[in-house]
Amino acid sequence: MEDSIEVILQDYVGVRSMKRPHPIVSACLGAVLTGLYGVWSLFALPGFRRIPWRLKVPYLPSSKDQTLNIMKLLEGRAGLLADLGSGDGRVVFAASSAGFKCTGFEINSILVAYARRKARWQGVPCDQVTFVKEDFWKTDLSAFNNVTAFLAPGVMEVLGEKLLKELPDDARVISCRFPVPNWPQRSSVGSGLDQTFAYDIRYVRSYLRKVPNTAL
Repeated sequence: MEDSIEVILQDYVGVRSMKRPHPIVSACLGAVLTGLYGVWSLFALPGFRRIPWRLKVPYLPSSKDQTLNIMKLLEGRAGLLADLGSGDGRVVFAASSAGFKCTGFEINSILVAYARRKARWQGVPCDQVTFVKEDFWKTDLSAFNNVTAFLAPGVMEVLGEKLLKELPDDARVISCRFPVPNWPQRSSVGSGLDQTFAYDIRYVRSYLRKVPNTAL
């Protein structure tokens, strides 16, 4: 009986030792995870300290389908376009190729530098595309008649309040993935994560005037 117990204990210890990760493997895994976090933080976190917590949005680039959806909703329009949280500039470049004069607002200095360098490399005229390291929450957007945004659901209501105060009646707002609460959509394209919404400010204001207790 004692021999059987010793065999069982030996087998148990053997299984436990096999399940325990090797120290080198654990160290390598830790180093990889730390490195990935470091790279992510370079793109997602710079500038966050200057923005209230409730308005912080991590960097998440728009997909190819989202960018195409934005361009569909901009068809027939022209003028000045502001991309809020422009990231690597992909929406700005797409819109500028369609004739818009674009300004990309981005607080991440690394992404701003990348977008500016890409613009120079592609030979985009500086009067057609501008990337500014600036907090759009603190910027007056009244000069723009087209605004695009791919932010986060928690900030969309605040964004809507800001845009209603500042944008002209003929402005169009295009939001990727996350709709503006209480705003009537003029149209939308795509589905799921790539769904994109278009709002005309004149139509939104007209609609909200009919809603009780709505401040414009």
